[in-house]
Amino acid sequence: MALNYIWIFFFLAAFVIGLIRLLFFGDLEVFPNMVNSTFDMAKTGFEISLGLTGVLTLWMGIMRIGEKGGIVNVFSRLIGPFFNKLFPELGKSHPAYGSIMMNIAANMLNLDNAATPTGLQAMKEMQQTNPDKKTASNAQIMFLVLNTSGLTLLPISIMVYRAQMGAVNPSDIFIPILLATYFSTLAGLIAVSFYQKINLLDKVVLSYLGGLTAVILGIIWYFSTLDQEAVTQVSRQASNFILFSVIIAFILMALIRKVNVYEAFIDGAKDGFKTAVKIIPYLVAILVAIGVFRASGAMEWLISGFTWVFELVGINTDFTPALPTALMKPLSGSGARGMMVDAMNTHGADSFIGRVASTVQGATDTTFYILAVYFGAVGIKNTRYAVVCGLIADFTGIIAAILMAYLFFH
Repeated sequence: MALNYIWIFFFLAAFVIGLIRLLFFGDLEVFPNMVNSTFDMAKTGFEISLGLTGVLTLWMGIMRIGEKGGIVNVFSRLIGPFFNKLFPELGKSHPAYGSIMMNIAANMLNLDNAATPTGLQAMKEMQQTNPDKKTASNAQIMFLVLNTSGLTLLPISIMVYRAQMGAVNPSDIFIPILLATYFSTLAGLIAVSFYQKINLLDKVVLSYLGGLTAVILGIIWYFSTLDQEAVTQVSRQASNFILFSVIIAFILMALIRKVNVYEAFIDGAKDGFKTAVKIIPYLVAILVAIGVFRASGAMEWLISGFTWVFELVGINTDFTPALPTALMKPLSGSGARGMMVDAMNTHGADSFIGRVASTVQGATDTTFYILAVYFGAVGIKNTRYAVVCGLIADFTGIIAAILMAYLFFH
């Protein structure tokens, strides 16, 4: 529903701004430019979707090998003790734990096809012991905020788009996204823990959070000591080494479990091809709307407004053209993806703006969409503080993404 209103807004806003430019500024080219943009962006959307086919097919095949090899179960076991402390009202043997951990693990690995079914199953299992069926329980809110914070270890979809948009090294945003999404998740976790009075000083919680935070801060400190050229080079080598190691680990795990690796790859690759074809109308629709919005001058006015505000307070404004992606992210995943693609198409995939938009896209998830789907599936009307905590996670992730982009790419 959110995307429906956003799509309508883009066209209506473009029409109004175009009319103002025509009547008050005498811009005779504004409406021809708007119409031309519909054809140009429709072509661009189709070409991008078509180009995604090969890369998406490859990575969906790789991820299916990992899924069949048991990587989701490994992550579930690793984070099990930590999650027992975050969901105290469920006790230690609640049937929802399996689905919760499978969902979080699948999200961390960017396995959307595996994450959503397990997430809905987790909500239904928690709903069975929820005393007020119309009001979100503490456990459901914690689960939803962890989802909306978007903790992702492998931002495959973003790297796929960067590859299609001509990035020389599509994986160069891997470490910046990893850092930004960690801060987003940490902020959401702290916000929910504050409301629910969860003891974050518990030794198990501290060992997990303290260890991860120490690693993250160590990475940030290390890269802050390097010059820009060294940051780019080290990040490039580390990102690609880690990603290729993941592929090898998935294959070895599958071999150990006697999985037919080739068949698993083909099975996942078929889904990748179907997904690439399936997104064509959605990508064309949102890119045409954004193209019209940009051609009318509305995007330029919007960015100029933000630039003016940041200049007033003395903040560097090089990142502001990527802000539309950040503004769209809590509302619509498709809309934010379209903004990211538009930023790379306009400024270049390897431009600072293209990299900021990519990092922002991977830093957090779509709060309102996730809340609507997951709460709607179990009939919950009163979401309590879930939206507030989700938006805190979003805001933190976006700020962290911009800062990481400056550290790695500026």
